[in-house]
Amino acid sequence: MPGQEQQRPSRREDEVEDAAAVPAQAKATETDADVDALLDEIDEVLESNSEEFVRGFVQKGGQ
Repeated sequence: MPGQEQQRPSRREDEVEDAAAVPAQAKATETDADVDALLDEIDEVLESNSEEFVRGFVQKGGQ
């Protein structure tokens, strides 16, 4: 179409996007490690006093 220009990303913009992907991947790895640590902690609590943990979720009197 006449009058419309197409803009193509320059090589520099591509490099910026690649550089931004690396910290995002590192953050995802850190988040995965945090979730794993939390799940391990939950497992430890359930192993030591699971009956007490479950009692906390039992409904009393139709609540």
